[in-house]
Amino acid sequence: MRPAQMPAAAAGRCVATFCPARASKQPVTRLVEITVPEAVLARARAGDGQAQGAIYAAVAPATLTLIRRMVGQRAMSEDLFQDTMMTFYERLPQFRGEAPLGAWLRQIAISRCLMYLRSPWRRLCLSLDPADFRVGAAAAALVTQDYRGESIDLERALATLAPTARAVVWMYEVEGYSHQEIACAFGRSVSFSKSQLARAHLRLRAWLEPQENHPSCTLI
Repeated sequence: MRPAQMPAAAAGRCVATFCPARASKQPVTRLVEITVPEAVLARARAGDGQAQGAIYAAVAPATLTLIRRMVGQRAMSEDLFQDTMMTFYERLPQFRGEAPLGAWLRQIAISRCLMYLRSPWRRLCLSLDPADFRVGAAAAALVTQDYRGESIDLERALATLAPTARAVVWMYEVEGYSHQEIACAFGRSVSFSKSQLARAHLRLRAWLEPQENHPSCTLI
């Protein structure tokens, strides 16, 4: 399904930055903060293609960003994005609004990412090609042109992390998951989430400080 024109939706944005010296102005739209008008949602649940296209346009960029940041690999991110959206539309008629639509879609996307990150098959297919950390041609259409240049440092910083650590960082710092929620998602303990985040912060600081020559780079 191709994106339709994005409807007027209230989309919350948080600024993704790792270092005060070069704080990125890149807005990150979180799925949980995207809203869809009830009338559009009702039509989409009933199978209306135009309404489904409007929802796709509203949620697809944030969904792709979430998957790409968690997984890192270009081709696999696009595959998981397609799988996520297919599952989303298959389940949409059963959606009853117990949670915000964006939060519901986010759970589908994160579940798909974690299934991939935990799979033995991933280790066989893991690529060290730096191109895997950039956006593919199909996905590039969903990334706002104005922010591509500003996202380079964020891309490179996240690419220094192991896949599990990268997922924990994105879930905690951007998506707002608690350590308890992350632990449940991974089927691990709270200390697992905290230690993964702490080690990731250290690695990111070690990578960023030579880049920025700034003694107090932090992840916020």
